[in-house]
Amino acid sequence: MTTTKGVPSLRLYEDEAESLLKSDLFPDRVTLLPGEGGSVSARERIRIMWGQDMLRDIIDGRYRTVVCGVNDSDNSHGIVAHLVELITTSQWSSKSVSSYARMFQESVGVHAASDREPYVLKFDLDSLLILGILRPKGRDHFTLEDLSRGFKTVTKMLHDRRDRWPCACVSFLNAKANRLVGADGREPSFEEVLRTLFNAGFRGDVYAAPPMWKFGHVGVFPTYPFPAGLEQMREGSS
Repeated sequence: MTTTKGVPSLRLYEDEAESLLKSDLFPDRVTLLPGEGGSVSARERIRIMWGQDMLRDIIDGRYRTVVCGVNDSDNSHGIVAHLVELITTSQWSSKSVSSYARMFQESVGVHAASDREPYVLKFDLDSLLILGILRPKGRDHFTLEDLSRGFKTVTKMLHDRRDRWPCACVSFLNAKANRLVGADGREPSFEEVLRTLFNAGFRGDVYAAPPMWKFGHVGVFPTYPFPAGLEQMREGSS
């Protein structure tokens, strides 16, 4: 039911708190737009987790698998370090994660030097499985091609494994330990990352990077692929 002016008669908060929480008063916010409607098909979208705390959701047991980046030198500033410290059943540490990744890199360098990187390492924390896409040896960053190959492997590891679902992953943007670099030497757009993951077959949840809260003046969508209307708008503006 709506009012005569088209404004919903529903209330969000008690005691008229809406007047205290007007969005233009907060510099850090997102403007969430409705996703595309129509028929519903299973496993045909990536859900974008705006406004959710990834670490809290994982600790609350909302996911069985998490995908993130790892490297063979120092993971102390990456999300994998937070996970192994927060999961009480974990026998891993950020140092042991780095040590294992380094040992793996050295092993494949000897026995499988012709294999295509990157590799995906499994860290079993009992209550949580971490699938760590290993940053290619000798590089301080990932590329979109790395993500494409890595997530094709991740997709295979998740296929028909209901015990590994639900699954979430980081956006790989604004990373402290394993940064992502596009072809132009800058970070790619969030849309480029989502397209890469989707085309590789990934259909889990992706958590937006905290700095994306600075784009409240731009509309964002709850899922990917984005509505077809966006592409029509782009074509019309060119």
